[in-house]
Amino acid sequence: MTRRNTATIVFVTLCVVLVAAAVTLNIGWIYVHGRSLLALVLGVTAFALIIAGIIVYTVFLVRELHRNDQQDAFLNAVTHELKTPIASIRLYLQTLQSREVSEAQRADFYRIMLDDADRLQQTVEQVLKAGAASQRVGLQHRAPVDVGLLAGEVLEVARLRHHLTADTLTLAVIAPEGAVVEGDAEQLRSVFSNLIDNAVKYSHDRVQVAMEVAVPSPTQVRVRVVDQGAGIPQAQLKRIFRRFHRFQWRGSKVKGTGLGLYIVRSIVRQHGGRVYATSDGEGRGSTFTIELPRLETT
Repeated sequence: MTRRNTATIVFVTLCVVLVAAAVTLNIGWIYVHGRSLLALVLGVTAFALIIAGIIVYTVFLVRELHRNDQQDAFLNAVTHELKTPIASIRLYLQTLQSREVSEAQRADFYRIMLDDADRLQQTVEQVLKAGAASQRVGLQHRAPVDVGLLAGEVLEVARLRHHLTADTLTLAVIAPEGAVVEGDAEQLRSVFSNLIDNAVKYSHDRVQVAMEVAVPSPTQVRVRVVDQGAGIPQAQLKRIFRRFHRFQWRGSKVKGTGLGLYIVRSIVRQHGGRVYATSDGEGRGSTFTIELPRLETT
C-alpha cells in the first residue's frame, strides 16, 4: 500500500469520525434545547453546514491525492519515454565513434537513431499539445478539410512508421458528396494519428486496423477506427479520455504518457464534435468513433 493510499484511508476515516461527532453533538443540542424553537433551528442549520463542509473538504482532499498520483505516474511515464530513446541514440553514437562499422551497419544505426528521434519528438509534441488543450483555447486556423484525403495521408504515414503492409491498415471512404469539415487540418491529423498509433500498439502481434470515413447525415461526418486488439473493459470506456489516465491491459507492456486520448477529445471538442469508444471487453478489440459537423459545399 502506497503512502498516498494510506493518507486517503486516514482522511476518509477522519471524515467519518468527525461526522459521527457532529451527529452526537447535534443530538445533544436538540436534547438540551429542544423546547426552544430558535435554538433548535440554529442547531440543525449549524449541524447541516458542518456536515456539508466536512464532506466537501474530504472529497476535495481525496481527489487532490488521486490527481497527485496521476501526475506522478505521468512524470514517470514521460521520464521513461524520454530516457529510453536518448540512451539508445547515445549508445549508437558511441559505437560509431569507438570502432569502424560497415556501411550496412552504419545505415541501420542511422535508421534506428532517426526512429528514436521521432519518438522523442512525438513525446515532446504530446506534452505541448496537452498543455495547449488544457488552456481551452479556440481554434486558431479554420479552413475546409477533406477528412477522407486527410485520413488517407495519416494511414500512409502510419504504414511507414510501423513498417506495416497495406492490408493491415485499411481505409474506406463512404462519402459520395464529400466528407468536408471546417477546422484545423494539422490538429485533425494529430487526432487521427493518435487513434491509429494506439490501435496498432494495442493490437500486439495481430495488427488489423480499419478506418472508415462516412457521412451518415447531411450535417455530420463520422470517422471510425476499428481494431482487433486488446479491447477495453466497460468501466474504462469513459475514463480513458481523462488527462494522465492510463489503463494497463493484462499482460501488456505498452508504455505511454496518458495524454494521447485526452488530446484527441480536446481537439474534437474544439471542432464542435464528440469522440467515444466502444468495446466488447478485453481481447475483443475496440472502436473509436469521431463525429464532426459537416461543412456543406456548393
